[in-house]
Amino acid sequence: MPPALPSERHDATRRFAAAGITLLLAACGPAPQGGFHGFPPAAVTTLVLQPRTLPVSYEYVGQTAGSKEVEVRARVTGILEKRLFAEGAPVKAGQPLFVIDPKPLEAQAAAADAEVARARAQLTQAEREVARLKPLAERRAIGQKEADDAISTAELARATVKAAEARLAEVNLSLGYTRVNAPITGLSSRANKSEGSLVNANETLLTMIWQVDPIWVPFNVSENDRLGLERAVAAGRLVLPKGNAYDVTVRLSDGSAFPRRGRINFSDTRVNPATGTYEMRAEIANADGALKPGQFVRVALKGAVRTNAIAVPQVAVQDGPQGKFVYVSGKDKDGKDIAVVRPITLGDWVEVDGANLWIVESGLAAGDTVIVDGIAKLQPGGAIALGGPDAAGAGAAPGKDASPGGNAPPGKDAPPPKDGANATPAPAPKR
Repeated sequence: MPPALPSERHDATRRFAAAGITLLLAACGPAPQGGFHGFPPAAVTTLVLQPRTLPVSYEYVGQTAGSKEVEVRARVTGILEKRLFAEGAPVKAGQPLFVIDPKPLEAQAAAADAEVARARAQLTQAEREVARLKPLAERRAIGQKEADDAISTAELARATVKAAEARLAEVNLSLGYTRVNAPITGLSSRANKSEGSLVNANETLLTMIWQVDPIWVPFNVSENDRLGLERAVAAGRLVLPKGNAYDVTVRLSDGSAFPRRGRINFSDTRVNPATGTYEMRAEIANADGALKPGQFVRVALKGAVRTNAIAVPQVAVQDGPQGKFVYVSGKDKDGKDIAVVRPITLGDWVEVDGANLWIVESGLAAGDTVIVDGIAKLQPGGAIALGGPDAAGAGAAPGKDASPGGNAPPGKDAPPPKDGANATPAPAPKR
């Protein structure tokens, strides 16, 4: 039998390949209907949005400070003899802290006391002279000038006594400053000078004392955040507590909540030109000294409410090249349910009944159906199989997990970090 020509071998190969593809398609069965590019519709859970009144809290990074902070300085020059307190221990107002060598001032005090005695003796002599010459002057037994000179001498002696007494009081005052007492009750710092050191009057810092009951927590609010708050209040979307009567809670660096609540006792009306922020300050009872000056904490202000707010679970929010978006349920031209991308602008992060929600500033409205579960399988315009609105399920569990669309957004939209030690402040609108 003659060998096959090349063209005949090529035709046979094509017929064999076509037959194989036909058998493979037959084995796979008919293609699924109604999916996106051949995929079956994604099963999703949805949430129908309704306006609601939501509590809003704002969180800032602050640093504790004493309600009084006093620099204890030497008020006389001398050699530091003793330290009378335990460094870092609580001290009471009037408690002796240091002793500066008093001997030089004691000698000066003795000299000043002697000068007072001499001046008083001279005054007594001058007064006796006035008393002796007065009857003689009345009988004109002596000249008037002699009598007047005696009176002037007595007056000068009287002034000399006052000057000597003032000098003695000054020296005694400096002598009292050789014992350095605590001006307030509070926590002491370390001693900056050791025994034997020379200290200079009004210059040498010996230690610091902080009054920690109550303790203050200053924090800063950015100008942009405060302007946003004022606009929201003017538009009626936000109601703030009157007189800054916020419920203040403090979270420590390990994430634990401080058990006592505080109040706002100061809100600056001017912008700090160096930082572009407004300063606010919280006051917290601290009788047991649990909070120490200089601690970094997170200050949460509660008491504001959002009215007619639209909120979505955090899990529904996705990150895209153009910013944040959610999937909403829509219809294609055949009336089938599909996933539609909806860009949104986020507002504050809120927690309601244990569920973490974002307040949506724009992009969504009441009645919109947002997809809150099954998002990982979605494609824009892809077919979906609705599982039915589930407001309870969508608003609780999903809010506790990270968004599958990417990392939580930064700034005021970011949820408070659990690790307080490494927490980056989340700027929030300010009062």
